Amino acid sequence: MPKDFLDLDPESTVAPARGRLLISEPYLPDPYFRRTVVLLCEHNAEGSFGFVLNRYLDMDIGDLMDNMPPIHTRVSIGGPVQSGNLYYLHAFGPRVEGSMEVLDGVHMGGDFEQLRSLLATDPRLSRHVRFFVGYSGWGEQQLEKELGQRSWIVGPATKRHVMNTQVKDLWGDTLRAMGRAFAPLANFPEDPGLN
Repeated sequence: MPKDFLDLDPESTVAPARGRLLISEPYLPDPYFRRTVVLLCEHNAEGSFGFVLNRYLDMDIGDLMDNMPPIHTRVSIGGPVQSGNLYYLHAFGPRVEGSMEVLDGVHMGGDFEQLRSLLATDPRLSRHVRFFVGYSGWGEQQLEKELGQRSWIVGPATKRHVMNTQVKDLWGDTLRAMGRAFAPLANFPEDPGLN
């Protein structure tokens, strides 16, 4: 195909790994994952898991948990697995013991009481934490199969992608940031039948 020809189905050459993004293809039939961006927190032979970054509950963390400091932080819907559990990503690094680095400057989990204490000391630190209800999970070889079906595009993640909850169109912005091959996908209509 000539270099200047528009490829309407570009293929990602980036392999899935911890700290990478999964960007759903424009017409993924699964309504739960349609036009989502997922941060992969683990990817190995046993499976993969991560958090949807661009789906939110209409409530603050204080609505879900007692004894939280007075912070106003959006709660994300991380995925359909274990949706009764709360998970979190943060930018506090080893200040929250037991956390695991997922991406440069972004850690997952750790001692919740230490996290709560940091937020109580300075509520402005809430911009450095994201809460998720549930997570997204794939069994052994399941993600590889979906990648083979081109349901997902794998891309690089940055701390900005992960920690900023105010981005209006993370899905489109992420595709545009991936360059010329992927940017046109961001402009595909949600329902091509309405064109």
